[in-house]
Amino acid sequence: MRMQHHFASARPAAQHCPELTRRGPRPDERAALLTAWRRDLARLLAEDLSGLLSGDRLTVEVSEPESLPGHAALERIGPIAANVLLRCGPTAETALVAFDFATAIALTDRSFGGEGTPAGQAPEQLPRSAALLVEEAAATIAQAITRASLGDAAAPAGAHGGGEVVVRSESAARLKPFAPDAEALVFTLAIANRRGCSWNGLLVIAAERMARLLPEPGRRRAHPARGRTPADPAAAPFAAIPLPLHVVLAEVDLPLTRLQALGPGDRLPLALGRQVPLMLGERLVAHGSIGTQEDRMAIRLTRIPAGGPAQ
Repeated sequence: MRMQHHFASARPAAQHCPELTRRGPRPDERAALLTAWRRDLARLLAEDLSGLLSGDRLTVEVSEPESLPGHAALERIGPIAANVLLRCGPTAETALVAFDFATAIALTDRSFGGEGTPAGQAPEQLPRSAALLVEEAAATIAQAITRASLGDAAAPAGAHGGGEVVVRSESAARLKPFAPDAEALVFTLAIANRRGCSWNGLLVIAAERMARLLPEPGRRRAHPARGRTPADPAAAPFAAIPLPLHVVLAEVDLPLTRLQALGPGDRLPLALGRQVPLMLGERLVAHGSIGTQEDRMAIRLTRIPAGGPAQ
């Protein structure tokens, strides 16, 4: 009697993909990963945003996240703000960056060499220069998020530096960054320079996406880029912004009593000089003489201040 038998499997053995068999981090591991990710992101942003803000030496803090329902996170941003939807991380997750209008204008002022002090009252509509600055800053933030998530690994092929801007809108709700009832994590980005100016923005990421943005345990941490040069104000996108210039033909001094008595038909004598200033706001661009060209008034530039008109 033969006791040997050959058995064949009825069906192929199951083979599960790594995504199903890999164990996720424990809560304490996840908290440690999130802390390290925030620290890396803050260090990267301090380095990378410097080029946009006149080469300032910056300090950046990324706060601990506040967990809110999606609709509450949108209420925190407000009905009108400079909102940018990002695509970032190794799995191209979406995230939302938001700056209020006053902060966006202050950052733009600093990028052009101003003090960067937020104004007391923000305009109802964001100037084009501020909108461009916010998009540049958001792209930098998207790329920094990707680098913080990847560690020293290379950015995914075809990605725009590992992160990119998807769309900008004054309404965060219109961008639909997460479901209204989904859990969202709200981070505060606190940016400051050594002149005492500070600017705050919000970074909001759906909790389920944040889990995929965290680096894998054991992956080496990201290091900031070195040798980055400040942004060139004569390059895109700011070089194409139209700037209003005006020519001052004459200035008249009047006493208050005469000013109050002015009426239609009154005449004020003007003394036109040979040289009139061409101004950009309160900044002198050049001097010139008034004439005509093709039946239109024109100014012929005769003198430009030392250092150039943009200094």
